[in-house]
Amino acid sequence: MKDKPFFTPEEAAEFERQESAKNEDLSPTPSVNVGTYNTAFREFGAHVVKTLRTSIVTDPPDGRLPALTPIAAAAKRQRMQRLRNPASALDLGLQDQCLIFPTSVPPMIPYSYNSNYQIIQTKDQVMLQVEMIHETRVIRLDGTPHLPQNVRLWLGDSTGHWENKTLVVDTTNFNDGDGFYGDAGGMFGWDRNLHVVERFSFLDPKTILYQFEIDDPTAFTKPWKGELTMQPAPGPIYEYACHEGNYALPNLMNAYRIHQ
Repeated sequence: MKDKPFFTPEEAAEFERQESAKNEDLSPTPSVNVGTYNTAFREFGAHVVKTLRTSIVTDPPDGRLPALTPIAAAAKRQRMQRLRNPASALDLGLQDQCLIFPTSVPPMIPYSYNSNYQIIQTKDQVMLQVEMIHETRVIRLDGTPHLPQNVRLWLGDSTGHWENKTLVVDTTNFNDGDGFYGDAGGMFGWDRNLHVVERFSFLDPKTILYQFEIDDPTAFTKPWKGELTMQPAPGPIYEYACHEGNYALPNLMNAYRIHQ
């Protein structure tokens, strides 16, 4: 959408019509091997976000991610090469190793399916239960500081406080998961310098406005911001269960080596 930050209602309706027509074709691209999921399995959605934004990225104003730093760009190239030619299971993406999925890690950027969360709030905590790989992020509201710098977690360490009716969440203490700048917004991982600030507020009684700020000097040449809207899922939500117990990995690696 170039420099156009918002749809008009008419433009949004036309965009939704075009995307709906695309999704009616179950297999738009013929596969030359075993293939992957087609649009019957994907959840691309039927509507634009409630704010009518054309991009998740709100700053820079052009809706595009800032450039990667030279170090991050080189690390991403090396990571892509290992993904294409894995020597072991450790060269696969973190999700293929059943370690973590990018929808679990802040910022919570949607994936093409199973971008479902259950939010559980108590007096001292907010828990975000993620359907994909069944991760749970716990946000402390009791005023305790972040964990010591030598304690590093897959989901980071999240503390929160209220600013009027907005929940503000600050997350640090990520481990070195091979760079947040990976495919799909973190398919490979992230790094210990990632700092995320999230804001949860109600846009209307059935819509959460989710805003976030990213500061990662290792990965990006400057900080950036984004937002999207979240709405209740009507259900039922089918349980995410992929290759439980990692039984698929030996077959995947063997088949790849035979093919090579």
